[in-house]
Amino acid sequence: MVQKFVLESSETLYNALKPLLFRLTAGEAHARVLRLLALADSSALACALLRWVYRVAFAPHSRPSPEFGGVHVGGVTLDHPLILAAGFVKGHGFTSEAQALAAVERGEDIIPGWRSIPALVGLVEFGSFTRYPRMGNPGVVMWRDPATRSIQNRVGLKNPGARAAAAFLARHKRHLPRTFGINIAVSPGVSDPAQEETEIREAIRLFLDMGIVPSWFTLNLSCPNTEDDPGANQTEASARRLCAAAISELNGRTPLWVKLSPGLADEQYAALLRAAVETGVQAIIATNTLAQPTPDNPLVLGGVAGGRLYASACEAVTSLLRAKLHERYKIDVIACGGIADGRSWASFGATAGQYYSALIYRGALAAAIIEREYEQFSRVDTR
Repeated sequence: MVQKFVLESSETLYNALKPLLFRLTAGEAHARVLRLLALADSSALACALLRWVYRVAFAPHSRPSPEFGGVHVGGVTLDHPLILAAGFVKGHGFTSEAQALAAVERGEDIIPGWRSIPALVGLVEFGSFTRYPRMGNPGVVMWRDPATRSIQNRVGLKNPGARAAAAFLARHKRHLPRTFGINIAVSPGVSDPAQEETEIREAIRLFLDMGIVPSWFTLNLSCPNTEDDPGANQTEASARRLCAAAISELNGRTPLWVKLSPGLADEQYAALLRAAVETGVQAIIATNTLAQPTPDNPLVLGGVAGGRLYASACEAVTSLLRAKLHERYKIDVIACGGIADGRSWASFGATAGQYYSALIYRGALAAAIIEREYEQFSRVDTR
């Protein structure tokens, strides 16, 4: 009863505030939310309150129990099935590693939401982090499409870089969540195979050497919100090479997941799945955002998430699950793309999922609301 009250009140309040929030541009709203998160990160009282809300909102999945052993996926046991996707808790951009490290030394919160967001929503994948800092793309880089409950961005992997991110998280290690992931990516523009492998290895090593051992690492093989060809790193040979480099660096310390693009042919998904299985990857996330022309310039592409991604993400998950079943692979497929309510989540047929746009359109407790809707939908569907 308390859970129902909290979830319904949360969505009612957010629906009342959403028109005011949506008067701001997507970029302005995002910047203001990050400032609020930075304030919450620094407040033990605020984080304690958020954790209380989490425990109520996600019951009975907030803690594993004999009745509920958690969701087992990708070599990890999750307290509940929905994970906030990479891209939200990723940090500020910097022009150089020295600048980013200086900000860490000054005690700045270079990754807003690192403490407050996991306290409220539970499972989070931090990043993407590249080996070196990136300022991202200039100008307008975020848009909303409320009619389809979609968002679009061409942020361009803005982040503080792996070294500074690792140093920052190491400073706050005792306040990190029990279960979380870290998403890493090759820097846009890098095409030399040796440099790609070096960046992946070094990024992983920097986190591990600082004592930051996440529950899983995700290797992002696709980033359509940069100027790179979104399919460049998704050949079987390239995926095999990068996955092998990451697995070698991890040396069994934590599982590796891989994130793929939507819109690939069945044959390509089958080949990428084979490369992942044979190199030791434990889960595939399907999918990243969908590259489409931006509202401001039809000649520039940005990554679409939410409703406009849903059909493509479903096709990708279906293709991967079919190939997995046919080959009897022991690898998990994690759905990502347009999970907006219980029905859309159920339609994927996956054990676990990632969400982002639902946070924008349904509020901070979107995952708990969707999971409750899924349970209600499943009960009705089985009658």
